[in-house]
Amino acid sequence: MTLVPATELRKVLEQPAFSTPSARLTHLLNRFQPSPETVVLLLAVLIGGGSGMGVVTFHYLIELIHHLMLENFMGAIGAWGAWTLACVPILGGLIVGLMRWRTQDFGPELSSLIAASQGGEIKRPLRPVTKMLAASVSLGSGASLGPEGPSVEIGANFGTLLSVVLQVSQERRRLLLAAGAAAGLAAGFNAPIAGVFFALEVVLGATSFATSAVSVVLLAAVVAALIAQIGLGAQPAFALPVYQVRSPLELPLYVGLGLGASLVSLAYTQLIRLAKACFKGQIPYLQWLGQIPEPIHPIIGGTIVGIVALFFPQILGIGYETVEAMLQDVKFSLHLLLVLLFVKLFMTAISAGSGFVGGVFAPAMFLGASFGAAYAKILAGVAPAITEFMAAPPAYAMVGMAAVLAASVRAPLTAILLLFELTRDYRIVLPLMTAVGLSVWLIERIKPTSNSNSNLQQIGLSELKDEQAEILQQILVEDAMYSAPKKLPATMKVIEAALEMTANLCRSALVIDEAGRLIGIVSLEDINRALSLKEKYPNSSSEIQANIPNQTLMDVCTSDILYAFQDEPLAEALDRMALRGLHQLPVVARDNQEHILGLLEREQIALTCNVAVTRRAIRHYLPMDLLPKSSIHKESSQNSELKIQN
Repeated sequence: MTLVPATELRKVLEQPAFSTPSARLTHLLNRFQPSPETVVLLLAVLIGGGSGMGVVTFHYLIELIHHLMLENFMGAIGAWGAWTLACVPILGGLIVGLMRWRTQDFGPELSSLIAASQGGEIKRPLRPVTKMLAASVSLGSGASLGPEGPSVEIGANFGTLLSVVLQVSQERRRLLLAAGAAAGLAAGFNAPIAGVFFALEVVLGATSFATSAVSVVLLAAVVAALIAQIGLGAQPAFALPVYQVRSPLELPLYVGLGLGASLVSLAYTQLIRLAKACFKGQIPYLQWLGQIPEPIHPIIGGTIVGIVALFFPQILGIGYETVEAMLQDVKFSLHLLLVLLFVKLFMTAISAGSGFVGGVFAPAMFLGASFGAAYAKILAGVAPAITEFMAAPPAYAMVGMAAVLAASVRAPLTAILLLFELTRDYRIVLPLMTAVGLSVWLIERIKPTSNSNSNLQQIGLSELKDEQAEILQQILVEDAMYSAPKKLPATMKVIEAALEMTANLCRSALVIDEAGRLIGIVSLEDINRALSLKEKYPNSSSEIQANIPNQTLMDVCTSDILYAFQDEPLAEALDRMALRGLHQLPVVARDNQEHILGLLEREQIALTCNVAVTRRAIRHYLPMDLLPKSSIHKESSQNSELKIQN
C-alpha cells in the first residue's frame, strides 16, 4: 500500500469539494454570480420540475399498490368469501406499521416546515421518499385519506431541501417552501391557480402577497402542473356536470349549506384530533391504547376500516369514484348519503389517528359532496314547492365540497379557485362564494385561529412550544412594560416632539394634559405623516403649508386608544394588540384609565419572553443559589398564583 505524504494529503483536503451535487450547484452559482432574483426563479423551475415528477411517481405508486392489493392479493384469497376484503386495509396497516417500526419517523409535516421557515429549526429529518412510500401503501390499501396532503409535502420537502443545501436566507427559505407547496397541489389536482393561492394563503400568509413572491410561486406551479399533465393527463380530478342557475331566488338556499358545512368541518377536524389523542392514550378509559406500541396502531386502524368496509365499501381509499358518482347525479338515497357522511367522518379520523399517512383534502370533499347532496334532498322533501327554483343535487354537492374544504383547512380562496378550476364554469361562483364565505366565517366564530402563538410569530417568536405559550400566560404586563415611558404635553408642537423623540430614540410617546392625565398616544409614524404633508401636497394652499409647523400633538395623536393593565397576562395584551395591528399599548390603572403606569411595546414582549425561556433553561444546569434571585422569585410567585387560580 502506498502512503500519501502529509503535505500532499493536506493539499487534497484543502481543495474545494465539488463531488456532491449541492457543492457543484453552489460553485456554479458563485461562478456566474446571477442576481438573487434570478437564482430564486431558477430554483422555482427546479422545484416545480422536481415536485411534478415526484407527484407523478406518487400517483403511479398508488395505482400499483392498489392493483397489487385488490387484484393480485384479493384474487388469491377472494374465493374464501366476501369477508376477505377486510384483509386489504389490515395488510396495509401491517406494512405501514413495519415502516414506522423501522424508521420511527416519517419526517416533519407541512405545519412544522412552515414554522421552521419562520425562523425555527427543522428538528426532524426530511424523509420525503419514505413518507411517499408510506402514503402510497396507506392509500393503495384503502385508508380513508387523500393524496393531496402528501403531494403538497413532496413539493414542500423539495423546496425546503434546496433551501437548506444552498443555505439561503430565512425569507428565501420561506419562499422556496411556498413554491414547493404550490407545485405539489398544482400537480396533485391539475389546478395551478388553486396551488398558487394555497401557497400564498396558507404558507406565506395573507400579509405576504408581494409581487416577487407571486412570480416565484406561479412559475413553480406552472412547471409542476405541466409535468403532471404530461405524466397523468390533462383531465381534471373530477368530471363535473354543468351548473344550471334556475333562479336568483336560489342563492339564499346556499346560506344554509354554508352554515351546515362549517359544522361538518368542525366535527371533521375535532374527530381527527380526538382519534389521535385516543391512540396516544390521552382519553379517559382509553389509556390502554397509549401503552400499545406505535407500529401496532396502523394494524388496529386497518382492522376497523376493513370491517366497516364490508358494509360500506365506498369509504375505502381516496373515494373519488363515489364523489364523482354523486356529482353525476347517480341516485343515492338520503339515508345512504347521511350514513356515508357519518361513516366517512369516523373512518377518516381513525385512519389519521392510527398512523396511516395521507391528506385531509379528499375526505373533506367527500364529506362536502355527501352533505351537499343530502341538503338538497332534505330541502326538496321539506318544501317540494321550491324544487322548481332549485338546481339538481349535484350542484349542491359541488358547492358543499368547497365549503367543507375551506372551513377544514381555513383557506377560502384556495377552495373557491379549486372548484372554479375543476368546473371551469363561472356561473357557480356566486353560490360558491356565499357558501364558502359563511362556512369560514362561522368556523372562525366557533373556533378562532387567532391565538397567542400566531401573534407571537408576528413579533419574532415562531414555532412555540407548549412551555413557551405557558410562559406567555404566566408573565404579567408589569414584567414587560416600560415603567417610565416618554411623556409629552398635548400642547407641544409637532416639530418639537420630533426633535425630542429622535434625540431620545423613542418610537412612541404618551400624550398628556396639564394635569398629567393620559389623553392619547403618538408614534414616529404619526409625526412623519404630519411633517410629510408639504412634500406630498406641494400644490396645496399656502395657508395649509404654513399651518404645518404650528400643529400640536393634540392634532396628530391617536386619542381612541386601547389599554393594558399591569396585572393581566401578556397573552391578553398581545391579543388586544393583534386586534388592531398595534405596536404599543399604554398601561393604566384599572380604576382610573387616565393614570399612566407604563408603556408596553411588542419588541419588549418578545425580549421578555425570550429571557423567561432562557431562565427556565438554565435552571437545569445551575444550582439554585447561582440563579438570578428575581427570576426565581418571579417564577415561584407566578406558579403559586396559577395553583391558587386552579
